[in-house]
Amino acid sequence: MMISVLDQIKQWTTIVGDSGDFKSIIKFNPQDATTNPTLILEATKNSRYDYLINSTVEYVKSRVSVEIDAKLSFDTDATIIKARHFISLFKEIGIDKSRVMIKIASTWEGIQAAKILEREGIQCNMTLVFSFVQAVACAEAGVTIISPYAGRILDWYTKNTHKTYKSFEDPGVISVTKIYNYYKKYGYKTSIMGASFRNTGEIEELAGCDFLTISPKLLNRLQNSYKKIERKLSPDTAHRCSKSKTTYDEKTFKWNLNEDAMATEKLSEGIRLFAKDGRTLMLMLKQRLINEVALANEGNELFVRPFQVKVSS
Repeated sequence: MMISVLDQIKQWTTIVGDSGDFKSIIKFNPQDATTNPTLILEATKNSRYDYLINSTVEYVKSRVSVEIDAKLSFDTDATIIKARHFISLFKEIGIDKSRVMIKIASTWEGIQAAKILEREGIQCNMTLVFSFVQAVACAEAGVTIISPYAGRILDWYTKNTHKTYKSFEDPGVISVTKIYNYYKKYGYKTSIMGASFRNTGEIEELAGCDFLTISPKLLNRLQNSYKKIERKLSPDTAHRCSKSKTTYDEKTFKWNLNEDAMATEKLSEGIRLFAKDGRTLMLMLKQRLINEVALANEGNELFVRPFQVKVSS
């Protein structure tokens, strides 16, 4: 009996649901979940997502990534303070920090914040990784996981070269593969979570990556495909990496990042987009709270909806 492509990939890779609509990923049984301000903003535009905060930890059995405000991407101290605050809030409602990962943009300042947080036992998920230099700096900082954005890398090359790429020559796939082989060859503990996929071909080419965070649409396609696939990434083949082990200080990090036009543009674009959607989301939530208080006052009572969280074992 043939098994689905999704189930084949699950033999080698941990599947992570990538959505602001957590109910849409339940049927795929993801072990983790990640999201960002853009996805959350889209979900909260629909009134049926009033359960949103509760559902994150109710339906996901392992970890949830919580993103730091993008406007703090260049402020190490503020990022650390905000991360500690998030952890304390989760602790107040009975959620251990082992179930939470702090999602931080992979700027130099963000990576330095993560280095300190990891020493405190706070797991960090470094997002918006578009270059090898970012990946190396994250590994040297000892972060828990990085999220290289394969699809956005492809977007940039498609737009700027006007080429159509086959899955095996996809620039995003090549980038993630290079990082994976480098990490495994030199024994870094940092895990790799490929993200932002544009098609199932990219995902199949990265079968074997530590984690893959996948949208509901692509999860559905993988679940309904029954062709046989092969494992593409493995620690056993990581010796193919020809890159010498290297490190970067702040100056060489910023210079090398600057020399990569794609990474520079996509990192800045990603931070701007997350910051914009984060602001819009906060204004929307603030207005909802104002409306609820106004309605309660009309009934001569102050109504505050209880914040309840069901924690899965």
